[in-house]
Amino acid sequence: MKQVIACLDGITRAQGICDYAIWATRRMDTDLEFLHVQEPHSEQAGLSDLSGSLWLGAQEALLRELSELDEKRAAVEQEHGKQLLELALERARAAGLARLDARQYRGDLIDTLIESEPDARLFVLGHHEKPVKPSRLFPDHRLESAVRALHRPILVAGAVFREPASFMVAYDGSATARKTVEMVSRSPLLAGLSAHVVMAGGDAAQAQAALSEARAELANTGFDARTAHVPGDPVQALTAYAGDHAVDLIAMGAYGHSRIRHLMLGSTTTAILGQVRLPLLILR
Repeated sequence: MKQVIACLDGITRAQGICDYAIWATRRMDTDLEFLHVQEPHSEQAGLSDLSGSLWLGAQEALLRELSELDEKRAAVEQEHGKQLLELALERARAAGLARLDARQYRGDLIDTLIESEPDARLFVLGHHEKPVKPSRLFPDHRLESAVRALHRPILVAGAVFREPASFMVAYDGSATARKTVEMVSRSPLLAGLSAHVVMAGGDAAQAQAALSEARAELANTGFDARTAHVPGDPVQALTAYAGDHAVDLIAMGAYGHSRIRHLMLGSTTTAILGQVRLPLLILR
C-alpha cells in the first residue's frame, strides 16, 4: 500500500509536520512513514579547503581537529534525528494510528525523496525559514527543488497544526489548473471541506466563465464551491482572500508555465512557496 511520507529534518518545525501527516493519514486511510534525512554539511568541505593556505604542521593539526568535529557533529545529528523519529511515532500512536514506520538516512534530501516516491501517496514537508529578519519570508530553495523533482502530491505543513475545515484552489483557467480541480474533486484528503475557487487578475468575463467550469467540476463530486475573481497581483490577491475568508489550506498546481517562461518571468508557484505560510497542497 502506498503511504504518507512525512519528512523530518531538524530544520523545519517537526511538530507541525507530524500533526498534518497524522491528519492526512486519517483522511486517506493509509499507512504513515516518518523519514529523517541527515545531509552532509558543505561548510565542512569548505573548511577543509583551508589546507592550501596553511603551514604543514598547522594544516595537519587543523584538518585532524576538523575531522574529529565533523564526526562528533554527525553523531549528534544522527541521535537528534533518531529522537525526532521516536517522538513522531509516539505522537502518531497517541493519535490512534497503528500502521507506522520510520526510516533514517544520511545523504541528499531530494535524492532520498525521489527514491522514496514509488512508495508514496503523499509527501508531507515543511518550510525552512531563516531566523535572521523574522519579519521577512525567504524563498525556500530546498522545498522548491522538492516540488520540481517530485510527481506525487506534496502537503507543505504549517508550523502549528489547525485542522482544515476549508480549502482554496488557486485557479487561472490553465490546463494545469483544470487538472488540479479534477484531482481535488477526487481527493479523500479534501472531501467534505468547504471549498473556494479563486482567480486573480485577468479579464472578468473570461474569469467568470472559467470559474463556472471549475465549480461545475467540483459539484460533480459533492462540493458546493464558492468562486471569486479578485483583482491585483496574483500572490497578494490570493493571500488576502485566504486571510479574509479564514481559508485553512491552499491547493494549487505546480509550475504550469513552460520551462522557458518560468526562467524569464518567474512562477506563481514559486512566489506562493516563498510568501505564504498557510498549509499548501501542491498537485502535479
